[in-house]
Amino acid sequence: MTWKRAVFALFAVAAGTNVPTPLLLVYQERLDLSAEVLTALFGCYAAGLVPALMLAGPLSDRLGRRRVAIPGIVLSGLASLAFAAAGGSLLLLFAARFAQGVVSGIVFSVGSAWVGELSKASGEGAGGRRAAVAMTAGFSLGPLTSGLLGQYAPAPTVLPYLVHTVLVAVGLAFAVRLPETVDLSPGRRGGTEATPAAPLVRPGDGLLVLSVLAPVAVCVYAFPSTIISAVPLLVELPYGGVAVTGVLAGVTLGAGTVVAGLQRRLGSWTAVVGTGAGTVGFGCAAAFASTGALPWLVLAAPLLGAGGGLCLAAGLTLTARLAAPSRLGALTSLFLSFAYLGFAAPFAMAVAAGATTATLPLAAAAALAAMLALRLVPVARAGQL
Repeated sequence: MTWKRAVFALFAVAAGTNVPTPLLLVYQERLDLSAEVLTALFGCYAAGLVPALMLAGPLSDRLGRRRVAIPGIVLSGLASLAFAAAGGSLLLLFAARFAQGVVSGIVFSVGSAWVGELSKASGEGAGGRRAAVAMTAGFSLGPLTSGLLGQYAPAPTVLPYLVHTVLVAVGLAFAVRLPETVDLSPGRRGGTEATPAAPLVRPGDGLLVLSVLAPVAVCVYAFPSTIISAVPLLVELPYGGVAVTGVLAGVTLGAGTVVAGLQRRLGSWTAVVGTGAGTVGFGCAAAFASTGALPWLVLAAPLLGAGGGLCLAAGLTLTARLAAPSRLGALTSLFLSFAYLGFAAPFAMAVAAGATTATLPLAAAAALAAMLALRLVPVARAGQL
């Protein structure tokens, strides 16, 4: 099945996005970096990703998925090689992380739309679920692998990136064999060609984008990035070390992969359940920050990961439903742009914790997630999610 090749290529790029996460502790020790600097390094990925998302999706609606996605896959491997060369320089680390964001933005927006179009024969929602599983699986296995290699293998700031480069090469080999799914024939100008002036969504759906799709999107990465970036830097972990951080990230993001398939059963309630899980997860993280009791952390990680995964699956499905004809790539880009705003959450929490305690921003995040879950209930009852 052609969609499986697209899913693997999307997975391969996603696997690289969190390879640096467990290695933050290595960089912290080598370069004597503060928690604020490390969370800024983690989050500058979004600064490169959001503009790339906004450009790549609409561009692929006009030029085709292949012409935009395949160069992005190549550049994903090159970004990992840049990371491998940047282990001792903070400036190069920021540049590599920014570049990683740019290439990921290209592939995630275009690749998600590509998977969706190749999955049309499988019914509504299949493309969103498959893209969500591909990305969350990559987000999970990338840091799990790099954490173990960073703890126990030689060259901890080099070898994990080389492994990812090989994975990207395999994904590229699959991607170049995929068919184009965008109609590029000259006659397309007669009525379906996407133009910058064409509406992104069908008439009357703009309010759903702003009040439902956008906040659900922010939860996609605000939930897991908090537990895998902010908490390890703000609260001393038991059995400290790079491997523990990698396992924590793997469990968190792995939970997002496992639950993505539940969307078929949950239907319109997927986002409600996802934001509810995030609410409880933030509460558990706040309890861990306050008490240091390990069971709270063990509960928080899978809850926040599951919440993010469910929000991603629900959001991609809603995006496909709301997109105007020939604007799926553009609306997917907008959804993922909102999603990556969630990467600012760890930095905001680090700043707030510096002025108060680590517990307060986590408790505030739980309250905000609860408010969103309540907001989504009537929308789910109406079958609009």
